[in-house]
Amino acid sequence: MAFTASDLIKILFAIFLPPLGVFLERGCNADFFINILLTILGYIPGIIHALYIIFKF
Repeated sequence: MAFTASDLIKILFAIFLPPLGVFLERGCNADFFINILLTILGYIPGIIHALYIIFKF
C-alpha cells in the first residue's frame, strides 16, 4: 500500500480533529459516528480509532 500526500493530510486531521480524518477516509457511515462518540468520551480514543481507520483503508 502506497503512502500518499492525502494520507498525510488525513493523519494530521486525525490528530487535531479525529472525526474529520475518519470522514475524509470513509465518509458519513458508522465509523464516523463511532469516532464522534469516542472523541466525546475521550480525545485519545478518538485519535486511536481515526488512525486505525486511516491505516486500515
